[in-house]
Amino acid sequence: MNFFTTRFRLIGTAIFMALCMGLTSDLGWAQGVGVVDASSENYLLLDANRIDVQVEDQVAIVTSTQRFRNTTPDSTLFTFAFPLAEDASPISIRWQINDVWYRGAIEPVPQDTTLPGDGGGGGRVPLDDYLGETPLLFDIEQFLGQDSSVTVELQYVQLLPYQFGNVDFEFPNQYDAIQSDPVAEQELLFNLSSQRSVLDVVLLSHSGGTVENGGNTATLSYEGSELPLTSDYRVQYTLSQDELGLFGFSTWFPDSLVVDEAGRGFFTFVAEPDASENTEVIDKVFTLIIDRSGSMTGTKIDQAREAADFIVNNLNEGDLFNIVDFSSEVQSFQPEHVPFTPENRDAALSYIASIRASGATNISGALQMAISQFAMLQGGNTANLIVFFTDGQANRGVSDTQGILDLVAEEVNVTETQPVIYTFGIGNDVDTQLLTLLARDNNGLVEFLGNDQLENRITDFYLRIRNPVLLNTSIAFDRTGIVELFPAPLPSLYKGQQMIVSGRYDTPGPLNITLSGSAFGQPISFDYTLNLSDTAVTQYQFLPKIWAKQKIDQLLVAYFSLNASSSEAKALRDEVITLGVNYGIVTPFTSFQGGEEEDDVNATSVEEEIEGEMPGRVRASFEVIGNYPNPFRNETRLQVNIQRIDAPTVKVRIYDSVGRLVRTLEVPITGPGIVEIEWDGLSDAGIPVSSGSYIAIIEYGDTMFSHVMAVVR
Repeated sequence: MNFFTTRFRLIGTAIFMALCMGLTSDLGWAQGVGVVDASSENYLLLDANRIDVQVEDQVAIVTSTQRFRNTTPDSTLFTFAFPLAEDASPISIRWQINDVWYRGAIEPVPQDTTLPGDGGGGGRVPLDDYLGETPLLFDIEQFLGQDSSVTVELQYVQLLPYQFGNVDFEFPNQYDAIQSDPVAEQELLFNLSSQRSVLDVVLLSHSGGTVENGGNTATLSYEGSELPLTSDYRVQYTLSQDELGLFGFSTWFPDSLVVDEAGRGFFTFVAEPDASENTEVIDKVFTLIIDRSGSMTGTKIDQAREAADFIVNNLNEGDLFNIVDFSSEVQSFQPEHVPFTPENRDAALSYIASIRASGATNISGALQMAISQFAMLQGGNTANLIVFFTDGQANRGVSDTQGILDLVAEEVNVTETQPVIYTFGIGNDVDTQLLTLLARDNNGLVEFLGNDQLENRITDFYLRIRNPVLLNTSIAFDRTGIVELFPAPLPSLYKGQQMIVSGRYDTPGPLNITLSGSAFGQPISFDYTLNLSDTAVTQYQFLPKIWAKQKIDQLLVAYFSLNASSSEAKALRDEVITLGVNYGIVTPFTSFQGGEEEDDVNATSVEEEIEGEMPGRVRASFEVIGNYPNPFRNETRLQVNIQRIDAPTVKVRIYDSVGRLVRTLEVPITGPGIVEIEWDGLSDAGIPVSSGSYIAIIEYGDTMFSHVMAVVR
């Protein structure tokens, strides 16, 4: 069963962050809001916005720039509130008031969730529904004068969801719930670079977009003026399905350029099976467990029935299935799994239509019945799956978390058929620890949904796991020194989806990789060689941040499964804080704070952009890409992109946080392209600088920009 092509390719940077295969939260981010008083719905007026998207393969680095105006009669403070997607990782936030730019920094402080005027955070305000479950809130500490403007720039990185060759980018742009006034200027720029051939790029949401497709690079642009923001931006691009297989990439950072003691190399290994009819799929034994307790009354039980209808209608010939539903009592469609036939399908749809919400919540009974039915299976040639969703906490049968986990483990042992359990929590009253541990202990995934997300998220998830092709997946290497692997354990592999394994290494050179699993009851394995790089790759500057985000996500799963006051939980919390601060990651325990003033030369050049035709259209002879690593311990490389020859050298002056010049650097320029300026963390006197933030003023020709760097000793 050879469903892989047998070649490696080097792919783009932070595809690395796709470790949690399949499950994603809502795509993208919405427009931010300048909140003066949330209870009275007093917001700054949004009069310009620009979304700049740079995509490498499937990794989007998105810069959202918004200009707000204070239309109140007085100067005011405000909070910038952004509907943050759970799976996105913010990179930076900065803002400009009175021609001065300021920048937030990640600090070991939990985010203040209080909005101005919301009564101390105790009750809901109208804005809460817009912001969603995981908003980013940031207090701007400078007063904004009457009829004055502020520009806020937020940058984040996100893996775009992939399915059967199609990749989707969505930026929720429906702002009319916040503001009915039109926005003077709005713009979307979408730039794509892909190792696989780009067959098509489409702006699905707006008319009037312009697309240029060069095969492996493509651009899409859209502009509007004096229009309300009433539609989300939705872009879809399609990649060639003739270029599938197992492929990977790696990059190496020598000389202690990372802030921890793990391997200095980073790699990603990607597997995608052929999605055509040539690839056989493994038959499923599938159980859907539906919570029909009283709290599911209304739209939730309606969505549950719709999701169940969709799943039953999309089972495969050869699958076995059943439905278990529960409240105080537990019942099932049939006493055992039945084949998917037209007759059984129609009977199941009638059964689903009869489900009504009432009673208590007997989680243990539902899980026990569902797992026990797998004991009736013969042979081991099937993918055994349970999808379980609930909106409440157990209050019938076994009701304590550990008791339910023990019961499930015992039942699995008795049946001798380990089903994979995927858990979904709906709303704010679920036992997050129980659902997390149920999924973790049974090789599944957990996801928490809003009250109105059940149908869409369950049906989308089912399409991802509909066609399994490799089970009990594992990976092995022919030498030591491969560390920090994610995810663990590996997920099964499904047609039309990707399985992505990422890690770090301490020694460059060839690495033999064996990917193993089972299909149709038989063991199967694939051997490949990846040459781990011994040099840094400039376009991978966000890779350490993405790796840190993935490690933090795994640590948080373990943290939330423990008692928060335990020593184990405290140790995990400290590790999350350290990673968050060192790598600039927002976590439950770290957040953007403060507002360090940037040098005003950068403010001038950016202000010229926004007063002209919106930020991002830099007409300078060079641009600053950033420095890697940031923060750093002993050495960093500042990268600039020379776009035309204006001077023989690039000059860099580095200042400390109180404005003292500590180092001057100069690099000759021989032509256009990427130029690296190395800083060894020493002053001009050869003395190591102390920990803290440093501002680099980069001058080339008649243009200057500033860039903030952080030193960690």
